[in-house]
Amino acid sequence: MAVKIIIIRQVPQEKEPDIRPLLLKMRSLAHAQNGYISGETLINFDNPSERIVISTWKTLENWNDWLNNDQRITLQSEVDRILGHETLYQIYYNG
Repeated sequence: MAVKIIIIRQVPQEKEPDIRPLLLKMRSLAHAQNGYISGETLINFDNPSERIVISTWKTLENWNDWLNNDQRITLQSEVDRILGHETLYQIYYNG
């Protein structure tokens, strides 16, 4: 069963230049992962520091493989360090 992952970050404008290359690298790596279907990044119109990423994976196992990928963990740790808080992940499926 396909799953959608909602990733929520608060990205202050002054930190955008520092994390953008990390997020682009992470997205590039995700595209090459088994089971990756699609992804999009949305910026809240009323609060531009709020970023939502919606990614779709063939299975929860595919997502978990990516979640535990060493390269992703390294990049994500750096993003969280720069932002000063952990990124929030939520998993959804069609009901």
